[in-house]
Amino acid sequence: MELLNLEVIRSYGFVLLQGLGNTVLLTLIVIVLAGLLAIPLALVRTSRFWLVRLPFETFVEIIRGTPLILQLFYVYYVLPSAGVQLDPFAAAVVALTMNYTAYLSEVYRGGIKSIPVGQRNAAAALGMTPGKAFIRIILPQAFKVVTPTLGNYFIALFKDTALASVVTVNELLYTGNLISSSTYQYFTVYTVTGILYFIAGFPASLLVRYLEKRLQNASSKRRRPSPPAVLPEVGEATR
Repeated sequence: MELLNLEVIRSYGFVLLQGLGNTVLLTLIVIVLAGLLAIPLALVRTSRFWLVRLPFETFVEIIRGTPLILQLFYVYYVLPSAGVQLDPFAAAVVALTMNYTAYLSEVYRGGIKSIPVGQRNAAAALGMTPGKAFIRIILPQAFKVVTPTLGNYFIALFKDTALASVVTVNELLYTGNLISSSTYQYFTVYTVTGILYFIAGFPASLLVRYLEKRLQNASSKRRRPSPPAVLPEVGEATR
């Protein structure tokens, strides 16, 4: 029996590529939404007032304490009973965005906390408002600190989009399931599906490694002590 059926690849290769396109689209939408929404959430989580923090901390802990697939089921199957009907793709966007917003807010919060308080004080001494100091001083530095971690989360998100197949989102794994169920060529279909995931995900891993290396080199240069100033010889100084 032939394990790898080339005829199946020829017949359904384009359909699998369409599924890969939907996977990439879903990933990019969630990256943008979660990446932006996590910033104000992280800011609120750094508030000194616990009453302000409480509802957002509760949200983050609920999201972190429940499986992503349950959140997906809740958005797709439970919300319609409350009058909110979403199509599968929109439900996947909402569930994945909620999940990754919660996790990324913790990443951002760690980055913001890593910036010394002295820099805020220095910005205030220069007459900057807290908002302006955050945008121009704190946020750029915090972003550099968390960039490698963000990259790893985005790679994980690309693979987590496969969970959207359980609510019939027509992404890569769902497409592979349909083809394998109709052709019974499980080895061929799932092998090609895995290769497509790898081809799309591996460059992102390389990009994250490259960014980590660049950031490490930049940090090493900043820590490197400046060469001592060349002092004139005693004889030269007196000439």
